[in-house]
Amino acid sequence: MLSTIEKTRLKLSKSIDPQKKSKLGQFFTPINIAKFMANLFTRITHTNCHLLDAGAGIGTLSFAFGEKWFKNNIDSKHSIIDAFEIDKSLLPDLSKALETLKKQYNIEIFIKNTDFIVTAVDSLYGNLFVKPLPKYTHAILNPPYKKIRNNSKHRKYLKKIGIETVNLYSAFVALSLDLLENKGQLVAIIPRSFCNGPYYLKFRKYIISKAAIKHIHLFNSRNKAFKEDQVLQENVIIKLERGGNQKDVRITTSNDDTFENLQEFTVPFKDIVSSNDLQYFIHIPISSQNNYNQILKSIRYSLNEIGIMVSTGPVVDFRVKEYLCKNYEVGTVPLLYPGHFNDQKIHWPKIGFKKPNAILFNEKTNKWLYPNGFYCVVRRFSSKEEKRRISAHIVKPESFPDTELLGFENHLNIFHNSKKGLAKSLAYGLTTFLNMADVDENFRRFSGHTQVNATDLRSIKYPSRKALMSLGKWVIRHGKPDKETIYKQLKSHDK
Repeated sequence: MLSTIEKTRLKLSKSIDPQKKSKLGQFFTPINIAKFMANLFTRITHTNCHLLDAGAGIGTLSFAFGEKWFKNNIDSKHSIIDAFEIDKSLLPDLSKALETLKKQYNIEIFIKNTDFIVTAVDSLYGNLFVKPLPKYTHAILNPPYKKIRNNSKHRKYLKKIGIETVNLYSAFVALSLDLLENKGQLVAIIPRSFCNGPYYLKFRKYIISKAAIKHIHLFNSRNKAFKEDQVLQENVIIKLERGGNQKDVRITTSNDDTFENLQEFTVPFKDIVSSNDLQYFIHIPISSQNNYNQILKSIRYSLNEIGIMVSTGPVVDFRVKEYLCKNYEVGTVPLLYPGHFNDQKIHWPKIGFKKPNAILFNEKTNKWLYPNGFYCVVRRFSSKEEKRRISAHIVKPESFPDTELLGFENHLNIFHNSKKGLAKSLAYGLTTFLNMADVDENFRRFSGHTQVNATDLRSIKYPSRKALMSLGKWVIRHGKPDKETIYKQLKSHDK
């Protein structure tokens, strides 16, 4: 039956109106992912099994769970599946799948064509006019992916029970967690965006306070989990246990949804969520090797502690079109875009460049400009083909000998000293450190975005100012160092 469901999924992925998909945040689960998720559930002490499938779609997850669970736990006294699906057009396929499951095993099936958020909140809030939902032993989810507007019905409902989040997927996970029995298990495939950033802080605190993280699976490729739907969002599969005892976390990785190259290791929870991190960032290691800042004790400082600031480039080009100039000339200032930085070199002015090379200097533009000097810049966006997320470049004053000011476009992050240049050795050391493969890998532990924001760069731990300047002096004298040399230079400052 799963192969039949998979054929239906592939057909629907091609035929459903993209606008409808977008409106509902609808992406159907591939069969291999459904099987993998079902296999993550472990035997628990409950004699009954009551499964919640919120956003059931065509029934792939429920069926995969049933094939695994009911076949291996035939002594369950009472088994029920509650499948929520708001899209009426999917109900015939969903009913067909679950009725087939019902015939194979002694289970009850309830398909609920209602808004899961509204129904769940009414139940948890204690609406006297609504029949409360039961407590579930298991929950399996591929929730919808769509932003929740501030003035929306869903936002108002969620606030009733203290859930504040910005996307349907995180709302579905939070509600499903609340509907679980103690020690109940939840497995969900969701975007990795919740792992960092301020928008999902309350959601991270919410799940960590209510459950133990047992397992995280990471797909190494961003575009393979839902490739038929051309989804470029990086996804993870996470297993939570309501009220569970937080121990080490099992990590698995694979390149895609075939799971053929599966890698597995276990890490302490403190490596996933640092005990002193007020942002509760969730770090997902991609290998069992020690993180570089565990090896080097000197990498423990914040930017504020080493006297460096980072800001987003202040020149938003589409808002200041009247001041932009294709060529650098009298009365203008160099304007730097990410496209001016390639192969660790500055290519400015750039002939045939689609973007402007300069911006007019006047009273209005002066507030956006920086004094010419040494800076470290990091591109805010990387393309989906690039392996690196953090790509740092050094800006040198000698590259702009005829100007006292520089403009930085909004797609760049600038490391500076109170909107002034950095010391030469500090700029070189910082740029070298940020371009380490280990730093990039560490960043990927908590960020699945192609975007690198100033907030993200502030969250990274850095070597001391003294260590960075020492590294910078070495680079100025000898050129680009290898990894062993960088480690040697930084380790000499460990205390």
